[in-house]
This record gives sequence, structure tokens and C-alpha cells, in this order.
Amino acid sequence: MTTIPLKQNADYTHKYNANIGRHGWIRLTPAYSVKIVDELINKQSKHSRVLDPFCGSGTTALCSGVLGLNSVTTDINPFLVWLTKTKSANYSNKIANNVYEFASEVASSKSSIDTVTPPKIHNIERWWTENAVKFCCDILCSIESNSLNKKIKDLLKVAFCRTLIKLSNASFNHQSMSFKSKQAELSIDSDYSSIFLDEVKHVLEGCSTEIKNVPDVQLMDARRLCPKKLGTFDLVVTSPPYANRMSYVRELRPYMYWLGYFSEATDAGELDWQAIGGTWGIATSRLSKWTSNSCFENKHLSECIDKISLATNKNAKILSRYVKKYHEDIHDHLRSLISVLNCGARVHYIVGNSSFYGTLVKVEEVYADMLESLGFSEIEIKAVRKRNSNKALIEYDVSATWKGR
Repeated sequence: MTTIPLKQNADYTHKYNANIGRHGWIRLTPAYSVKIVDELINKQSKHSRVLDPFCGSGTTALCSGVLGLNSVTTDINPFLVWLTKTKSANYSNKIANNVYEFASEVASSKSSIDTVTPPKIHNIERWWTENAVKFCCDILCSIESNSLNKKIKDLLKVAFCRTLIKLSNASFNHQSMSFKSKQAELSIDSDYSSIFLDEVKHVLEGCSTEIKNVPDVQLMDARRLCPKKLGTFDLVVTSPPYANRMSYVRELRPYMYWLGYFSEATDAGELDWQAIGGTWGIATSRLSKWTSNSCFENKHLSECIDKISLATNKNAKILSRYVKKYHEDIHDHLRSLISVLNCGARVHYIVGNSSFYGTLVKVEEVYADMLESLGFSEIEIKAVRKRNSNKALIEYDVSATWKGR
């Protein structure tokens, strides 16, 4: 096993454009993420098949598609599956023109009597002003009620999602989401409409790049990868959820409520419980009753779990369970991954270590140990970048080769 330290003078956060403007359609995909993925994929033969079992915002799928590689990506979250399909499709000039014409017509028209009902988001008034909610309801109703081409609807919905966040009082710059002070009401007839049109323009700017090989995007649990549906692969490039109790469902719930993926609060908690690393809503109470059933053991991980559980904090025990369950879920995923790998396949996992109550969990080393225990070889841990001002928190590329049993 080889460990490569972080290069002190390396700048992994500089602006990088992978010749595609779709990465930031909903939430900005960090430039360094696009750069890392693009560099890993660029080394591959044009005949290679690429897999990303944790689709997320679709970075691997998009980079593969632009380079013309055959790729498949999966995710357990249906919204992310829809988003990646939309981001990685090809669009004609006619489609783009129709999108803008329809958006202009909707934005310039007066509010209709028929509209949709606002979603059941708890304290929705904290998220949007009354006028903003009415405007969003009217726009969504116009999109849904017209017999538009699916591609046109999809692009309009992406712009709608961007508008939702532009008009929101929520701040997404930290995992403990905060809300800004209440914004002043804007004029529905002018200000909101211009914001929506600006977001439509932004989305359309990203449509001009051709996706040489449109990826296959499937709804699937990464712990239960299906060879019959997916086939086999020569390269895996992925960034699974980190062991930091960050709920991606929680972050995505504004879009998922408005677009109809959630209708009740329990829907969000249920999906978060099914996802790896999720402990939001009802998932937290279920975690308190969860019991381990894995045969995987790692001395460092066991010591960390014990230290976390003994911390002087009321959440210490449940967080220690979270850390254990997270790694067991990843181990289940890696066991499933073997079934879809060709002999000689190389896998790359972009992961970050984590700290709980002063206990540093060396996630990268646990991943490497899992890979080794499952029969992978040529394992390498490469430090990629510092995650924030905490010098101990680093992102790594944990890579290995599968040569079969």
C-alpha cells in the first residue's frame, strides 16, 4: 500500500473548465472536482467503460460523456438521477429556442387563476416570501400544465430550481443550514420574472456543448449493483458521501418538494435512511435502534468508535453508531462492486477523513483496508487537497486494482 502526501505548493482549487457549462446547473460543482475526474478519465482508452456508483451531481458522467467514453452512473436519489439525465442529454438549437420563447412568454404574462399548491415544507415562510411562493407556484404550473416536449420541460425545471434558491432566504454554505433575515417583497411582474429569465439563459448556455457519448443513468442502491443491468467496467471514479453526517437529502429537499419527489416530511427521512451516510429526520431515531451485522473489522475504526461513544456529548453514542454504520454500508457497496468489474479494472474513491469530538477518523485508511481485505491490489492513497481551514481534514484519492479472485 502506497501513501502519497499532499503537495504543499499544489493548487487544486483554481478555476477549471472541462469544456462544459452544465456542472453548475443546480449547485456549483467545485472546479477541483471536475479537474480531478477529468484527469483520471482522460488516461483511459476510448473503449473503456466507466462507472460512478454515487452519481451525485453527475460529474463523472458528464466528463465521460464529453470525452466520448461509455459510462454508467447510479444513485439511490431519484432527483439526482433526473438531474444527471437532464444535464447529460444533447439539445438541438430548436429545443433551446423553444425553451427561451416559452420562458419569455410565461415571465411576461400575468398570474393565472389556476396554479399549483405550495409544497408542505415546514415553515415555508422562512424559505421564501409570500410573493416568491406565489411566483414559483405560477411558473411551475405553467411548465406542468403545457404539453411541452420532455426536454423542454426538463430544462425549464432546472431553471426553476435555480430560481428557487436565488429567491430563497436559506444559506447553503454550511451543513448546519441557516436563514437570512427576511427579504423585502419584490414585484412579481418584473423582478422575479427577470430572475427566472436570467436562470433560463444560464441553463441554455450550457446546452451548446455536445455530449459525444450520452451516459446511462440508473436508479439503484450502490450496495446492490446489478451486473445484468449495468454490465462490467474498466474504471470506477466516484466520490461517495463522506462520513461527516452531511445529509444530501436535507440539502436537496427544496427542489425535491417543489418537483413532487416528496409530499410529506417522512418521505425525506425515509430516503435519507436508505442512503449511505444519511441521518436526518426519522433516520436519526432508526439509527439509535440499529445493530451491526457486518463481519468487517478494522482496529483503527474500532478504536475511533469507542472514543467517540465516550465523548462528553449527548449525541456521542448515536454518532459512534453513525460512523460504524457508514463504514459497514461502504463495505457492502465494495463487495457488490466486485460483481461489475472487469479483471484489471482500476477504482478511484475520492473521500475525506472526518473528526468527531476531537477524534480523527482516518477514513482513507479504512477504505484502503476494506479494498485489501476484498482482494484488491496496487492500493494507493493520494492526498488531493485540504478540505477547509482545519489542517487535519483532507480529501484523498484511494485507488486500487481488481485482478479477480
